[in-house]
Amino acid sequence: MTAYDHDLQRGLRNRRSVLGDAWVDRSVNGANAFTAEFQGFISRYAWHEVWGRPGLDHRTRRIIVLAITTALGRWEEFRLHTQAALAGGDPATRLTVEDVREVLLQAAIYAGVPAANTAFAETVKILRELGPEFAPWLEQLDVQGAGHPGVGISRFTQTTPRLHYTVREPRNGLPPRRTIVLSHALGCDVMMWDHLANVLAWDHRVVCYDHRGHGLSEVPTGPYTMQDLCDDAARLIDEVGGPVTFIGLSMGGMVGQELALQHPDKVQALVLANTTSGYTAEAQAGWAQRIAAIESGGLEGIVDGAMQRWFHDGFRAAHPATVARWRQRVVACDARGYIATCQAISQIDTTARLGQLTVPVLVIAGELDMGTPPAMSRTIALATPGATLVVLPEASHLSVLEQPEAFTACVQDWLARLA
Repeated sequence: MTAYDHDLQRGLRNRRSVLGDAWVDRSVNGANAFTAEFQGFISRYAWHEVWGRPGLDHRTRRIIVLAITTALGRWEEFRLHTQAALAGGDPATRLTVEDVREVLLQAAIYAGVPAANTAFAETVKILRELGPEFAPWLEQLDVQGAGHPGVGISRFTQTTPRLHYTVREPRNGLPPRRTIVLSHALGCDVMMWDHLANVLAWDHRVVCYDHRGHGLSEVPTGPYTMQDLCDDAARLIDEVGGPVTFIGLSMGGMVGQELALQHPDKVQALVLANTTSGYTAEAQAGWAQRIAAIESGGLEGIVDGAMQRWFHDGFRAAHPATVARWRQRVVACDARGYIATCQAISQIDTTARLGQLTVPVLVIAGELDMGTPPAMSRTIALATPGATLVVLPEASHLSVLEQPEAFTACVQDWLARLA
């Protein structure tokens, strides 16, 4: 009886998982007296001794192989592994076209542009051979329309005041499931959303915008009203195309409430994070005091108090560089626009009208939020028909920055449950 060669069989198992049965059958069944020993050697050594090691999963090993074969110009191996990574072997270990593209862009830096150029050309040939499933990746595109996927393409509204916004198209190469608009907090800008926007942009079209008086948007003379901010959002949606899923945090959530109430045709779903539907007279007086402090001492006079509200003590101690970056963002704001926006925020008053909302609503609160405590979120959720309330542990006012993974998972899970 022939002994059962465990190492050979393990190697063949891994080889089939990565390259697919058809390729392995051709190689093994086509062996002859001259090549059979080599085929056994490859299966035992490469596919068992290396690919069989538990330290790295097969997706990671695929990426390493593509990077090395590109760097060394081993184009036969590159083509074999690229085709298998995209369409062969175990579907659970396959790479996406985006994965392959990112490997080649990284290789362009560390292995040189000529090698990456050849690898891109070979991959395009493979995509053509793989058929219609990959056709969207081969559509012609003006290079000026290919923005950095981690930032998006910057644009400005045609209407005034001109608002700066970014657009991230779906990275999976397919039509977007939704258009999602992200609306930031007071003193912030589109960068606040980078993590969430990049995750959502896998299969959604994601638009982030700077409110008037913020970021790269124009700074019209104040005071502003909540109606002004709502109208800004409405005309942005008219330009980018709606209806949209609107996600707003703090000030952005206030705008989202007014937008959905006044323009229900423009909003198909609404996420309201770390926000409120109204302030008491005492809280409104606090806004007046903040405005007075800025007028007398500039944004430096209020920024440290903002950092204490935005981030809890533990986060500030563990992430001083992050806090310093956002402190700088506030100080760099146009003080006129900041004051004018404070005047709008202080007048938010939607509680009595929230019962009119007919779209799905997710309300997110931060357990440690001092600026808009969880009680404010509960008020919104109780007043809104069918609203879902989630309180994120260990999160303060800017929960999307303090707890980015939890915030993102919360939004994704909720979106997945919508039709």
